[in-house]
Amino acid sequence: FPDLRTDSTGTIEFSFTMPEALTKWKFQALAHTKNLSFGLSSKEIVTQKQLMVQPNPPRFLREGDKMEFTTKIVNLTEKELTGQAALQLFDATTNQPVDGWFQNMFPNQYFTVAAGQSEAVKFPIQVPYLFNKALVWRIVARAKAPFLGMDLGEVSDGEENAMPVLTNKMLVTETMPLPMRGTGTKNFTFTKLLNSGSSETLQNHALTIEYTSNPAWYAVQALPYLMEYPYECAEQTWNRYYANSIATMVANSSPRIRQVFENWKTKDTAALLSNLQKNQELKAVLLEETPWVLQAKTEEEQKKNIALLFDLVRMSNELNASFEKLKQMQSSNGGFVWFKGGPDDRYITQYIVTGIGHLKKLNAYSKEQENKLKQILTTAIPYLDRKIKEDYDNLKKYKTDLTKYIPGYSEIQYLYMRSFFPEYPVANASQKAYNFYRERIQNTWTKNNKYMQGMIALSLYRSKDLKTPADILKSLVETSITNEELGMYWKDLNSGWFWYQAPIETQALLIETFQEVSKDSKTVDDLRTWLLKNKQTNNWKTTKATAEACYALLLQGTEWLANEPAIQIKLGTTTISSTDNKTEAGTGYFKKIIDGAKVNPEMGKISVTQEFSQIPPSGGGGAWGAVYWQYFESLDKITTASTPLKLDKKLFVEKNTDRGPVITPVTNGELLKVGDKIKVRIELRVDRDMEYVHMKDMRASCLEPVNVLSSYKWQGGLGYYETTKDASTNFFFNYLGKGTYVFEYVLFVTHAGNFSNGVTTIQCMYAPEFTSHSEGVRITVE
Repeated sequence: FPDLRTDSTGTIEFSFTMPEALTKWKFQALAHTKNLSFGLSSKEIVTQKQLMVQPNPPRFLREGDKMEFTTKIVNLTEKELTGQAALQLFDATTNQPVDGWFQNMFPNQYFTVAAGQSEAVKFPIQVPYLFNKALVWRIVARAKAPFLGMDLGEVSDGEENAMPVLTNKMLVTETMPLPMRGTGTKNFTFTKLLNSGSSETLQNHALTIEYTSNPAWYAVQALPYLMEYPYECAEQTWNRYYANSIATMVANSSPRIRQVFENWKTKDTAALLSNLQKNQELKAVLLEETPWVLQAKTEEEQKKNIALLFDLVRMSNELNASFEKLKQMQSSNGGFVWFKGGPDDRYITQYIVTGIGHLKKLNAYSKEQENKLKQILTTAIPYLDRKIKEDYDNLKKYKTDLTKYIPGYSEIQYLYMRSFFPEYPVANASQKAYNFYRERIQNTWTKNNKYMQGMIALSLYRSKDLKTPADILKSLVETSITNEELGMYWKDLNSGWFWYQAPIETQALLIETFQEVSKDSKTVDDLRTWLLKNKQTNNWKTTKATAEACYALLLQGTEWLANEPAIQIKLGTTTISSTDNKTEAGTGYFKKIIDGAKVNPEMGKISVTQEFSQIPPSGGGGAWGAVYWQYFESLDKITTASTPLKLDKKLFVEKNTDRGPVITPVTNGELLKVGDKIKVRIELRVDRDMEYVHMKDMRASCLEPVNVLSSYKWQGGLGYYETTKDASTNFFFNYLGKGTYVFEYVLFVTHAGNFSNGVTTIQCMYAPEFTSHSEGVRITVE
């Protein structure tokens, strides 16, 4: 409340600060005397300035965009105002002016505004290439305020805010693993890097070399990816909880690693926090549209990002927050939905309950967290018991020959999930169904793929059947391929696009199978080797694959920290060694990032030399690393991909006529106008059934969406979740059947200029090799 003071006449004058909103307020004043006589006054007051600036910035910009930055100047005085408006641009990370970079050639614009009127002021700018970070804009307007022949001085107003500038190129990552076992030198040829000089549009971003003598470190390093994934489906909400639980376990079980994380946090503290990390709104759009923006430019910054995950206080808060979100996505019947508003999903429910079983196996949660997870299990497990009974009842209802029946993938996943929780007895009503499916998998395991065979072996082994799991493991060994570089794997792991055909998850489960059933550490180490060969950049291909791989690598295998080898890597004429770079004690992990400006094609000639101070028996567990080459290609030069998923994106202008709304296609070079209503039409063709598909439609910065509310939708028998982000519209499909689909949504043109409209991409999230994209185009607005 303001401090009230009276003058000699009893008049009260006071001042106070209003919230930053230009609107009407209801002002109420109460006065009373000592004997409680009182008076009440109520008035409407308006918070406004005599001169006001109302900018109209876009949500974001892309490199190469040309636009008119517009602002409205409002005159609320009783006289005409003449003044000057100025646009100033700053780099958000350094706070240095960048008007020259953005060709802000007319930063000062004169205006004349009649009394009670408004005028638009336009500032033409062009976004430079190679500027893809946050931009701060500031608009200030000043004018003289004459009133009744008197000069009341200068009136002014201003506004400042920030927006992300996104790259106009697609980031491409090429990977070459550098596996070594024993001592010696091994040569590698990175063919694509050697031939990169022939491309005129290719722009190098970075060349990263990672190496470690402990492959389990990759699992630790991948955990932050699970935390940063931006979409709010049940599976990824669970994996955020999962990552925090494993991080807590690692921090508590290994004092040495915990001490390393503490050093990262205390050594540089806030100096390593960028403005983007502090500003969550900017971080969200930049992280989603440019995932590399948080990749650290130095080794210390990268480790600091991981250290944030291992902050014990932060982990506790994140665990609680993720659990509450997860609990909200559990239906009253015990099942989980993929996205809010959708139907309960049996697979997702079994996946989450299995994840709880993994945490139980790792002993990766506290007593408090165990009690919370029991809240989920007490309804989720009975829900799944009912589902298995429904399956059995349907078999009898449709008179299936039970003596020849082969259990399906959901039933086998159920039995595997059930094996983690013997303390939860199968419901009496479901016991007959449980016994039937258990008996059938004993007799039909040869009819299933490797993923299902691993689940069958574990579920039977945990229920005291030793013969069938032994037979399954014998068959798996006989059909496997073992290679010094690749380790142990199976040829048919890379085929298919359903969840039960995912190669990373299959390998992770078979690691668990061999570790628990045969306790063969050599085979487990060979299996881990193949799993690490599939690691791309700093994460596996999906959150689901990352979670399963982390579980397998942290649960299984021998200790690979006993001997830390000396590593020397030559990239052309550049030499990088573990002795010249700071390595983590025990892990031997080091990372070197070479800036794109210093990357040259000759670096494609690579040799790795490994030497041990004491040669370990059998060559040791091996040292593992990789080279990651990242470069950009312009969105405007991307052509339509031809894959099992085919996309065709078109823009139409919708106009009202005497015959009703009419749409006309926007052709290349056609001029649009500010205010035009644009209808986006995406045609999707799928030549086979797929599960869990994500489609992302990028848009130009001059287009503003009409629908900003995320929701679950139904169209032509297809159910999907649609969510609008600052720079794209995203569609998530639980199940996408074979056929052709058309999606439409409306945008409005808000700014003049020339803009990149981006591309539309689609990917099967659990089989990322199935992906496609539309062509990139530019649009011009007059």
